[in-house]
Amino acid sequence: MSALRSIDLRLVDDLVDFVRGRGYVLDFSDSSFSAFFAAELDVDIDDPIYTEQGGSKGKRLRCFLQKVNDATAARTLQALWEHRGELLARTGQQDPVLNSEGRYLGLLARLTGQPTDAGASPPRPAFDWRLLAELRDELVRLASLPGYAFETFLKRSFEMAGLASREPFRNIGEQIDGSFLLGEETYLFEAKWHSAPTGVADLHVFHGKLEQKAAWARGLFVSYNGFTPDGLTAFGSGKRLICMDGRDIYDALERQIPLKAVLERKVRRAAETGHPFIPVTELFDQNGGGR
Repeated sequence: MSALRSIDLRLVDDLVDFVRGRGYVLDFSDSSFSAFFAAELDVDIDDPIYTEQGGSKGKRLRCFLQKVNDATAARTLQALWEHRGELLARTGQQDPVLNSEGRYLGLLARLTGQPTDAGASPPRPAFDWRLLAELRDELVRLASLPGYAFETFLKRSFEMAGLASREPFRNIGEQIDGSFLLGEETYLFEAKWHSAPTGVADLHVFHGKLEQKAAWARGLFVSYNGFTPDGLTAFGSGKRLICMDGRDIYDALERQIPLKAVLERKVRRAAETGHPFIPVTELFDQNGGGR
């Protein structure tokens, strides 16, 4: 059985029933619903074992999600999310569900973070709404606090996201604000708390530190008050780092988007475009069309 809770299933209902109402799933007819499960998951969703709660598409989906393991539930939600995004884009409809992508990604993170060994101790929840609210309020208060408080805030955020962060450390002649793991990659990070936006000089200094490290090292530059447009232009593209500002962090917390998902999306778009800084509002648009 999956680890989906009643509150998770209510979110799934909200994500898929907005087209035709309760009991329906997006724009699927009975035949296209069956074909979707057969093609995407190699599952016969018409099997009577999935009608224990009723025969509607929505109730069969609920029953299926509860019966399968976490990995299959996650694959199902990913396939439905892709279909949902295509439907919204094709119809030009605004997403009717508040913070839909952030909530979906949070649910997915919790499912994919569950242990596969039945005897393993349960991990810390991957997504905690109360902590998100606390972090958002703390971020606002940082404007009147010393710069080291920003580094502490970031380390707490990385820990909450399960990114295996490391404390600041020194090499000969340089200070590194910390590091974390994203997937299989090691990222060094630089945190800047300045009253003015960060310019090109600081970006070049940090990139110079990266070039002295192993070829697989990557970087995250976090500037509380953002970056100057001229600085980003002068810094150029095709670098080994991505950038994030305080507004990015606030928008992610406000939209309930996991930090790990934000960083993964930034890395992907940087690889696609060469640009180190693309704001969260562009990466995660309201129609679920972010890539």
